[in-house]
Amino acid sequence: METEQQQIGLDWFRAAVPYIVAHRDRTMVIAIAGEAAQALEFPTLLRDIAQLQALGTRVVLVHGARPQIEARLRERGLTPRYAAGLRVTDAAALEAVCDAVGRLRLHIEGLLSRNLGNPGIAGARLRVASGNFVTARPLGVREGVDFQFTGEVRRVDAPGIVRLLDEGQIVLLSPLGYSPTGEVFNLSGEDVATQVAVALKADKLVFLTEAGPLRDRQREMLTQLTVSAAERLLTTDSGLPEELAAHLRSAVDVCTVHDLRVHLVDRHIDGGLLIELFSRQGIGTLVSREPVERLRAATLDDVGGIFDLIQPLESEGILVRRSREHLELEIDCFRVLDADGLIIGTAALYTFPETKAAEIACLALHPEYRGGGRGDQILEHVETLAWRRGHRQVFVLTTRTQQWFQERGYREGQITDLPPARQALYNQARNSKVLVKALG
Repeated sequence: METEQQQIGLDWFRAAVPYIVAHRDRTMVIAIAGEAAQALEFPTLLRDIAQLQALGTRVVLVHGARPQIEARLRERGLTPRYAAGLRVTDAAALEAVCDAVGRLRLHIEGLLSRNLGNPGIAGARLRVASGNFVTARPLGVREGVDFQFTGEVRRVDAPGIVRLLDEGQIVLLSPLGYSPTGEVFNLSGEDVATQVAVALKADKLVFLTEAGPLRDRQREMLTQLTVSAAERLLTTDSGLPEELAAHLRSAVDVCTVHDLRVHLVDRHIDGGLLIELFSRQGIGTLVSREPVERLRAATLDDVGGIFDLIQPLESEGILVRRSREHLELEIDCFRVLDADGLIIGTAALYTFPETKAAEIACLALHPEYRGGGRGDQILEHVETLAWRRGHRQVFVLTTRTQQWFQERGYREGQITDLPPARQALYNQARNSKVLVKALG
């Protein structure tokens, strides 16, 4: 059992290494709600965030404080007031807000100062910095309601935050802002996180959600959304929890202005943040301007990824062996399906202009990404590419996947159906089936 667990841990680490490298020196804004700080597992969550910084990620942590503010108001005998979903903050409520936010900020700083980022390393110390990096302005009077000291982000001191990140510090921001005249305003943590991510041109904005994972109407978890898909969901699904709807609206706004990635991760899942960032499948919802998976021409930088993808299939005899050198020489023939920098699919197109025929070869998918129509997507892509290049017939040679290709319009042919140049290279020992499809 111990050996099995060790192997599982080793496999996870090997799979995580590319993501650890990818996130190094990248700026990430992480937003947590005040409810998270009331949970017993909050120190563990902060440890995970600190580990990100220890791995080289530049972390800005933005916290909310709604339940803490509510508690301070009750202690003072004050009744919370809301309008249009926003807190109305008068002078008395502002005192409670500053008290609650200040205590919570100190609590978070204290937990992060427990050497969480580098446990067990002598002399290692995690530094946390806070400050007046957010300039605010009042919301003013809206629909007859004077919001008084409730405000919105006016400007973010991005250079000031960057200097602290350059020094290796975690920057901790609270839902408070300051006017040029010294007034303090109660802000939305959502607004602070969103505007900071835009101002810093962050690589990622992560919302750790209290309402659970984002699901569609069939209760299936949504793992990826483009901006347009997120907009449709906001328009058509009236049953979305308000918190998730707010996060989606923020995701649409920031992805439209700045091409970053927004992650929605269920805060209640132990290690959910690390699983989302350091595993192929993740555990939350990723919102981006364009689809995360894209088909493109391969480059020399992809040789290693293609080799790793096809090598297991070569070992099973499904694909013909290709060395790295062979791949480098033929890289212009390959297309890859790229999932956020990971090569999860590939195919090659070899053309024979004298016969207007082309061979589709080396079609492969990563085991964890099979299904979902990705194989069809790659096949259709290279067929279209062959057609655009003036070829009117494509063929494949296969030993194991004959049925799959026949279901997609290929018919069994003969060796004599191949272009003469390809006939000369036919491997009699493999005895591959010849499958042919007319284009157009």
